[in-house]
Amino acid sequence: MPNDAPSFPALDDFPEITTPLLPADGQARPRGRLSLHLGLFILTLITATLAGANFYASFLSDLGRRAVSLDLAVLTGGLWYSGTFLVILGAHEAGHYLYCRRYGLDVSLPYFIPLPPPFMTGTLGAVIRIRDPFRTRAELFDVGIAGPFGGLIVLVPALFLGLSLSTVVPDNPQLDATYFGDPLMLQWAASLVLGPVPDGSTLNIHPIVWGCWFGMFATALNLMPFGQLDGGHVVYAIFGDRVAAWVSVATVVAGMLATTFISLAWAVPTGMLVVMWRLVGLHHPPPLNPYTPPDTTRRALAAVGLLAFLLSVTPEPVHTVSLFEVLRDLLQH
Repeated sequence: MPNDAPSFPALDDFPEITTPLLPADGQARPRGRLSLHLGLFILTLITATLAGANFYASFLSDLGRRAVSLDLAVLTGGLWYSGTFLVILGAHEAGHYLYCRRYGLDVSLPYFIPLPPPFMTGTLGAVIRIRDPFRTRAELFDVGIAGPFGGLIVLVPALFLGLSLSTVVPDNPQLDATYFGDPLMLQWAASLVLGPVPDGSTLNIHPIVWGCWFGMFATALNLMPFGQLDGGHVVYAIFGDRVAAWVSVATVVAGMLATTFISLAWAVPTGMLVVMWRLVGLHHPPPLNPYTPPDTTRRALAAVGLLAFLLSVTPEPVHTVSLFEVLRDLLQH
């Protein structure tokens, strides 16, 4: 899952520096071995393509109505999913990277994170390392918001393309499948492309749509207003450290409530927030000038970022029982 938590140095306060921390030529110098970034990307492409082969096989089988063997053609078809998802993740990280370069910040190329079978996503996302402190809250805002916006620029047209390749098929009550929640963006796009789904029918979505679904989920996670996630960058830049810290606490509490009363699917993201809280804390590393808030245009873009979060998130990412239901069943037995 992409986030910028590893991107900041662990220190209590930046020293008072009045000159930008830039190389002598005024340009950021990406460091690190290109072979490492390329190798991780290739491994991630392989693991994501293996995951995508399952989505492609399900699509070809009309949701289990006919047998599909896992042959080379099906494995190659996994590229529909992996290509979509990795391009979305790459565009997300490119947004961060390009704005870091624009401001002369020392930044790494993306590190893609492979996740082998049986995990169904094939990847944990990608991260970059930002080695310099931000100079202003406006810089922090721009770098933070550029990632989700960059990913959405790729995601939205890919979603419409994938839906145009999807089909409406009779529901299969015999199918033992995992059911996913539908973000508003997916619901509205499906309505525009395919129209209303008749009773007793369901969507047999193309693997491109699966890549977009996980892209939306990654976007929503990154836009959560917590700590050093992209949403946390935006909240800190707009409102300052005190408000950002309280909003981070509220985000963790919301995740715990969602896990307890809506779906256990929120346990993993909420657990990751708790780990981040424990490792790096709630307070955001301040820019060198933490006092000047972003301008009105950036505040408007923050509202657009909130809208993107609401369109990408789903209350129940995976249809599972809640923690409350599990405890209730245990007590009844």
